[in-house]
Amino acid sequence: MTEEPKDRDDGRIHFGFDRDFLTIPVAAIVPLKTLPAGARESRSYSQVLSSIKAIGLIEAPVVMADEKNAGTWFLLDGHLRLEALKELGISEVECLLAADDDTYTYNKRVNRIPPIQEHRMIVRAMDRGVSSTDIATALNLQVESVLRRFRLLEGISPEAAEMLKDTPCSMKVFDILRQMTSVRQIEAADLMIGQNNFTVMFARALRAATSENQLAATRKGKGGGKPTPSGQQIARMERELAALQTQVKSVEETYGIDNLHLTVARGYVAKLLANNRVVRWLATHQQDYLSEFQKIAEIDTLGPIAETPGA
Repeated sequence: MTEEPKDRDDGRIHFGFDRDFLTIPVAAIVPLKTLPAGARESRSYSQVLSSIKAIGLIEAPVVMADEKNAGTWFLLDGHLRLEALKELGISEVECLLAADDDTYTYNKRVNRIPPIQEHRMIVRAMDRGVSSTDIATALNLQVESVLRRFRLLEGISPEAAEMLKDTPCSMKVFDILRQMTSVRQIEAADLMIGQNNFTVMFARALRAATSENQLAATRKGKGGGKPTPSGQQIARMERELAALQTQVKSVEETYGIDNLHLTVARGYVAKLLANNRVVRWLATHQQDYLSEFQKIAEIDTLGPIAETPGA
């Protein structure tokens, strides 16, 4: 059950949802990487700072205990949040504790929140009684924009939403997907992921290639079916498809050996990071290397190349 917001005068952050947390002094948390220059002046940092002020901390930082120094914790995820907590003078924060063998799996890059994750954050806040006006103030957005993000997944298949939850699909892409049936939405999501192309233009190309019986019923009832693309739109889609086919052909030529090299390198790095002593040494002496190794270890093994549409 969602807990109610509490008075923040005690110097602690209170969460809008129930999970098992460990309360840790902010001063005892050691970041594993240094924020890039200008991070504190970025829009992302401003959003984090203002949202904590207005509605509290929504997602807990992830930490790992320093076995050599009792009472010290390494920060695995939530570097922007930690900086914001320090700036606000927050003395304690509730954190999610990671097991040692899970240290290289936390690299969510939350400073760039995917639209679906942003949608879920807003839904969570509104479910606990935070008004859209307060959220808009916290995120430096218009109220209409907040409400649009709140309704982001209306008409979207749950399966397609799950597939796209960590992708940079814009709200316009979801507007286009909403014009298709649930089955076609899943197919389109699979194609976008397979081609690593989440642009509005590619989504429009998929929409134009969608058969009449795969369009949403509400769309088919407007204007006598799907609109006919203009000559300029068709030309642009043809150019993008040609460029995509060229890229796929180039990848096919080196795919096998590249995949082998990637798999071997990733396996070796993952094996290193499975050694707790190695992780602790890197965290103490080479934090930048640890951050890069974590990114490498999280790379999924490449799957088969998706077929080019129309091939």
